[in-house]
Amino acid sequence: MFLIQILQHTPTWVFGMFAALLALGGRQLFPTQAGLRRLAIVALAMAGLSAYGLVSAFGGTPAALAAWILAAAASLALVLRRPVPSGVRFDASEMRFSLPGTAVPLVLMMGIFFTKYVVGVLLAMHPELARQSGFALGTSAVYGAFAGLFLGRSLRLWKLALGSSGTSSLGAVLAK
Repeated sequence: MFLIQILQHTPTWVFGMFAALLALGGRQLFPTQAGLRRLAIVALAMAGLSAYGLVSAFGGTPAALAAWILAAAASLALVLRRPVPSGVRFDASEMRFSLPGTAVPLVLMMGIFFTKYVVGVLLAMHPELARQSGFALGTSAVYGAFAGLFLGRSLRLWKLALGSSGTSSLGAVLAK
């Protein structure tokens, strides 16, 4: 009964956002090809959704923002240390990646979505949580970690593209 009440009070656009993220992430379960710009746009959009979650919940307070930045930087650094997943190929002449299917983007998208949803429900039921530093810092760190993971995955592919194109300049890669 409680869950039904929560769903009934959920704005309709939230279900549309869920469906869009599910479709976008679901497409990545299968091998695909993607250009540099598309990869960057998706990563920036997901980082933006993460930042929106922070600002909408805590108004961008300095401590919450610092937790977001630190978590984003830490997860970005961890991803950049890892090798590109096996099966990823970059065609410098076409400026496109061949990407194997993976559930990681779907899991990350759903992670951001459900974090935002649960935090929204909790704050609607208990507005005082927004003023509790532990809740704000922890939630902000989770949002930041998601942003860093998305940005790190995209930057790791950009690094592969720079290395594959025989240049060390981002401008040269984009000019091709």
